[in-house]
Amino acid sequence: VLLAAAVCTKAGKAIVSRQFVEMTRTRIEGLLAAFPKLMNTGKQHTFVETESVRYVYQPMEKLYMVLITTKNSNILEDLETLRLFSRVIPEYCRALEENEISEHCFDLIFAFDEIVALGYRENVNLAQIRTFTEMESHEEKVFRAVRETQEREAKAEMRRKAKELQQARRDAERHGKKAPGFGGFGSSAVSGGTTAAMITETIIETEKPKVAPAPARPSGPSKALKLGAKGKEVDNFVDKLKSEGENIMTSVGKRSAEAAKVLTPPINTESVHMKIEEKISLTCGRDGGLQNMELHGMIMLHISDEKFARIRLHVENEDKRGVQLQTHPNVDKKLFTTESQIGLKNPEKSFPTNSDVGVLKWRLQTTEESFIPLTINCWPSESGNSCDVNIEYELQEESLELNDVIITIPLPSGVGAPVIGEIDGEYRHDSRRNLLEWCLPVIDAKNKSGSLEFSIAGQPNDFFPVQVSFVSKKNYCNIQVTKVTQVDGNSPVRFSTETTFLVDKYEIL
Repeated sequence: VLLAAAVCTKAGKAIVSRQFVEMTRTRIEGLLAAFPKLMNTGKQHTFVETESVRYVYQPMEKLYMVLITTKNSNILEDLETLRLFSRVIPEYCRALEENEISEHCFDLIFAFDEIVALGYRENVNLAQIRTFTEMESHEEKVFRAVRETQEREAKAEMRRKAKELQQARRDAERHGKKAPGFGGFGSSAVSGGTTAAMITETIIETEKPKVAPAPARPSGPSKALKLGAKGKEVDNFVDKLKSEGENIMTSVGKRSAEAAKVLTPPINTESVHMKIEEKISLTCGRDGGLQNMELHGMIMLHISDEKFARIRLHVENEDKRGVQLQTHPNVDKKLFTTESQIGLKNPEKSFPTNSDVGVLKWRLQTTEESFIPLTINCWPSESGNSCDVNIEYELQEESLELNDVIITIPLPSGVGAPVIGEIDGEYRHDSRRNLLEWCLPVIDAKNKSGSLEFSIAGQPNDFFPVQVSFVSKKNYCNIQVTKVTQVDGNSPVRFSTETTFLVDKYEIL
């Protein structure tokens, strides 16, 4: 019978321990504390025995994976179980260190419970353990989808009702009548009208109706709510809604604030704004050689003020790679060819306002290796049962500045985490998708090359295709708008530019 499975330090301190029979904490801590003292450093064994129990163990860098069994337990089965335990740990922990084990202790305990039940080994492999611990349920997904749909429908119905009540209140104000159901808390309509009015005020923050002046009344205490007034009762009601779990306003507010951060346009956006966007699709061979590279670019014009709608864009094209340019059908092609200016065929017409209009696009397709902006050299070499992988990058186009670069290397499944040697930048190991992500915040002329070394069990073919993603605020083809002038008078116009260079596909096969 398997009594316990534990990960402990070389000194016998328990980091994670799972007992499969009734044992006190003092007992298990005492057994693990005694374990290092029993080992004879001069001999290499996988087990050690006392009068009552047997320790079956495997060293893991600075730690031990230890199984505590009874003395009549089958040692061959225990060794097989130990190997499975040792393979489970790298699935959840990036490094075999004490703080990493402590951080993922519950994941490890759940996995341990899948291997052993009531002291006996279950017939499972690593893939099954992964599946069982994820605990994905089709019924749960369906239930959540149905619940989300119901919540959306309820919120939509609530907004519709609130709009109806707001409209009724506006109509009542317009005709100088008292709105039905909007009396004080003492009125009979308290359950319907007042509640809906308050929800209307808090949820729908469209144009606020003008508050009608209160008619002259004889002096004396009045408990009725004034139309449109927000008093303590409204605040109390909203607080009550919040306490009952109604967090519509707060959650919507947070989401809209987050969306605003993401979608905020550049601060210096002028009435004439241009977006210059390029996307690259590139495929290289692992032994060098560019199989195909295709780049598409476009200038999008956005005019927000009609008085700047009749303009011309002065384009500067310093590209020497043979880019194919194409103007919009409504743009004067002859003007662009002779003077590098983008203007409409009919100078009396205006560009559309308040919409993005594509005025110029370009395309570059090549198999010339010198055109590759960022070269990746991945070199896996076998050594015994494992592979030593050396991968390096080099920026060929030094005028570029690449941000948020992620080089993704696939890994063999079921072999645990890679052992990282040297690295420039940082890395992330995604054990679920079997990927190693090499993360570099910036690659530019000052930081044009770097390398990563790691070793892991596998074959050279396991580490391809390598994929690359990045963003840049400098475009690859040197095409820029240098000046904007009005058609009449040729006077200059203030403009703003937003440049983006993105990856559509970047693979080393």
